Amino acid sequence: MAKQRMLQFVTVAKETPEKRPATDRAQDFAEIYREYAVPKAEEQAGRCSQCGVPYCQAHCPLQNNIPDWLRLTAENRLQEAYEVSQATNTFPEICGRICPQDRLCEGNCVIEQSGHGTVTIGSVEKFLTDTAWENGWVKPIVPAAERTESVGIIGAGPGGLAAADMLRRAGLQVTVYDRYDRAGGLMTYGIPGFKLEKDVVMRRNAQLEQGGVQFVLNCNVGEDLSFDAIRGRHDAVLIATGVYKTRDLKGPGSGAAGIVRAIDYLTASNRRSFGDEVPEFDSGELNAAGKRVVVIGGGDTAMDCVRTAIRQGATSVKCLYRRDRANMPGSQREVANAEEEGVEFVWLAAPKGFTGGEQVAGVMVQKMRLGAPDATGRQSPELIEGADYVEDADLVVKALGFEPEDIPALWGVPELEVTRWGTIKADFRTHATSLPGVYAVGDIVRGASLVVWAIRDGREAAEAILGYLAQPATIAAE
Repeated sequence: MAKQRMLQFVTVAKETPEKRPATDRAQDFAEIYREYAVPKAEEQAGRCSQCGVPYCQAHCPLQNNIPDWLRLTAENRLQEAYEVSQATNTFPEICGRICPQDRLCEGNCVIEQSGHGTVTIGSVEKFLTDTAWENGWVKPIVPAAERTESVGIIGAGPGGLAAADMLRRAGLQVTVYDRYDRAGGLMTYGIPGFKLEKDVVMRRNAQLEQGGVQFVLNCNVGEDLSFDAIRGRHDAVLIATGVYKTRDLKGPGSGAAGIVRAIDYLTASNRRSFGDEVPEFDSGELNAAGKRVVVIGGGDTAMDCVRTAIRQGATSVKCLYRRDRANMPGSQREVANAEEEGVEFVWLAAPKGFTGGEQVAGVMVQKMRLGAPDATGRQSPELIEGADYVEDADLVVKALGFEPEDIPALWGVPELEVTRWGTIKADFRTHATSLPGVYAVGDIVRGASLVVWAIRDGREAAEAILGYLAQPATIAAE
């Protein structure tokens, strides 16, 4: 009788990949989770209950066929499992590393809800694609036939690159324009190496380039090249710039030296990891070494900042957040990792201003309590009178989220419609904007969101662009 490979959750306990000890991992920027060995991956995949209505798949933005590739993994059919995984996801090894599985697939796993501990979906997904790269199962991009139509993509983040991959496989001529000197967007410069090692992203960039995608880097649209010029060069254009404008803090002393933006701080650290010269890091402006660091914010960017500061040798690292642990937007897994590494969380605390004059010396903190729920259902923070105090700080990092830049003004295209939040208005199915032949995806449409949603948007927009270019010229020109 053949061995039952699935439904092992009753007898096999959940086991995530081993984490490197906190004292070791806090010394470098290498990924903190070790890789599954093949038998362990098979065992953990075999815990899947193969339920008739897979909530994991329903709650995955990409609708990944998770039960199918878990079963194939459990049966040691690893190449088939990888092929099923990548059929719906352009970058499964990246999603396996950085997706908040606790809020998406794993958070909705049926056996988790029945008390058995979720299937470790993200870890198996990462294992599958890493194994595929090692064994040469990840094939080069080779279109069946070349086409003459071309598409310009503005932004080399996950949404733009996902679209570039699909369009190039269909034979279109694809050019990606980006303001940075390396493709990848926040995957390259915003997410630290301990969550996503940079060779993982560079490997995908190289695959796209070798497959015929053209990259025009160090190109700031609106300054180095006009948006109209890009439209004139291509049959269709996709806007995938992301959102980079930092939400600011007001209050006394907010302009002091030592108060920096999260994106600048993380970019400097990641550039150092590449071996680049970073004067702002060398001068100490964007380096936490020997400093008392306070990070303001409660999202995943804040978690990236506090854990980066630990690795840079800060004397203390504190995270201020105006709500409590249960109401913070960041991944609980990342909070736990940060605490293990020595980060102190100061809950129900909001900044009022800063002390120190020209150089910041502290954050004036207002203590809060949670009141009635707001429109989103989360309890609103309320000020506790007379409970203010000062949190000493040599470096303050603002990690309050990102807002869209004023694209129509920056690019000289007032006819490009935006929402009242400043995001580009695009059809939620086709991602078409108010301009014919121009599409938009990712954070510049959604607001600050997840990599996996940008990948979904990019893939959907690629399909819509292919349909648009297949129309008769008289229709497509309207």
